[in-house]
Amino acid sequence: MSSFCLLFRGELPGFCPVFVNWNVFFRRDSWIYYQTGLGRAFEGAMTRVYEYDVFISYQRTGRLVPAWVRNHFHPRLCELLDENLARDVKIFFDGDVQGGGKWPYELRSALQRTRILVAVCSPKYFLNEWCLAEWHSMAKREELVIPDRPQGLIYPVIFNDSENFPAYAHERRMRSLKEWNQPYEHFQVAPAYLDFHREMERIATELTDLFEQVPPWRPDWPVETPEPGSLGPSRLPRF
Repeated sequence: MSSFCLLFRGELPGFCPVFVNWNVFFRRDSWIYYQTGLGRAFEGAMTRVYEYDVFISYQRTGRLVPAWVRNHFHPRLCELLDENLARDVKIFFDGDVQGGGKWPYELRSALQRTRILVAVCSPKYFLNEWCLAEWHSMAKREELVIPDRPQGLIYPVIFNDSENFPAYAHERRMRSLKEWNQPYEHFQVAPAYLDFHREMERIATELTDLFEQVPPWRPDWPVETPEPGSLGPSRLPRF
């Protein structure tokens, strides 16, 4: 039996029927993977695309910021963006990633395939190698596509104490959420949570507008990572 089969237009939107070597063709989580032969002709169209709308970048050490992101910021952002978009929203939050050796790879891959970086800023954010690498990776992307106005792909929100942020952070418009930075789950039943929800609605609306301005995906988007095994306070990432 021939190892080549006919792939019909309905299986690959936008493509005419073609013959594909089935020995090197398979599906996984709606992505198309192939290694050799005619499959290479579709590499740009099928694999070089955005996968995530938002990458949440935050200080992962300590207790307050991670708990606030997990209990309040991430779930509300998911709900509100999903309401604003006609398609399903996809947000990368590494709290959903299983631990182990693949964690740095998952972050690198997700960052390169993300439209907008949402940075949850605190003083320690700008002392952490992973946070700095994520921020500067997206800043480098901005310089590639809009050199005369290198902003627009990083959306910073303030968790606390913005006075100690570096100068390059203050150059950006930042939306403050300091008033609602309570990490505890029972904050959801407090009267102030309604105000937090309204502020998150504004954030979701602004992000929805930014999605329309995101440049087409490119395979050369820069992604920086710290030295293997690096944790906590840090040096600047390598470029």
